[in-house]
Amino acid sequence: MQNHTAIVTGGSRGIGRAIVDRLLADGANVVTCGRGPRPGGLPQAAVWVQADVSRSADAATLISTANTAFGRVTLLVNNAGVQVEKTVADSDDADWDLVMNVNCRGVFNMCRAALADMARHGGNIVNIGSISGMVSDPSMALYNASKAWVHGLTRSIAVDHGPLVRCNAIRPGWIMTEMAEDAFALAGDPEKARADALARHPAGRLGTPADIANLVAWLASDQSEYVTGECFTVDGGMTAASPLNPGLF
Repeated sequence: MQNHTAIVTGGSRGIGRAIVDRLLADGANVVTCGRGPRPGGLPQAAVWVQADVSRSADAATLISTANTAFGRVTLLVNNAGVQVEKTVADSDDADWDLVMNVNCRGVFNMCRAALADMARHGGNIVNIGSISGMVSDPSMALYNASKAWVHGLTRSIAVDHGPLVRCNAIRPGWIMTEMAEDAFALAGDPEKARADALARHPAGRLGTPADIANLVAWLASDQSEYVTGECFTVDGGMTAASPLNPGLF
């Protein structure tokens, strides 16, 4: 990644922060963002922009900031996302606007802004989707739908803008971040829910943000130059397994 310029949205914590750290370690120039002030502990080498990716003007600002600081953007990682723990019946207009504006419009805004240059000179886009876009988590209707949308957009960008632009998505499973903790907290017995989730992972553990950052690093590299339009599931084998609990037989 030497001499490459990357933008990572939502890089203040969790998966986004792990991606920022990995790309910096691999030699990339990194610009990252969030809706609040610069977080403590973020490496000084990373340029921070306070931005809301659901606003097209903020997406343009991120691109221009990266161009000014480091030059042409060669990698975009769309990681910023939010979730609302509700069913369709319980969701209101404000819930729709929050989830869809960040998870869908935000990805669209960033891809459109980056493609203005990438479509002429080449580039690489990695979108962070979710297994929730394939198999629905209960009481997460808008989040599930938004991630399925991200997967569809990923394929469209790969088809419409190849070969100069590659676009892939990563579908994380249970990655232990604050968002995952919030999801466990929805259960009547969070510790039992965590133990049950762990038992459903053939890998024998839940995921870490570094697991996702590792795949981003590979997709950002020339080693994956023949890979585009794909959605990679990284879930410790959870969605490959039968829902039957082997302990009952």
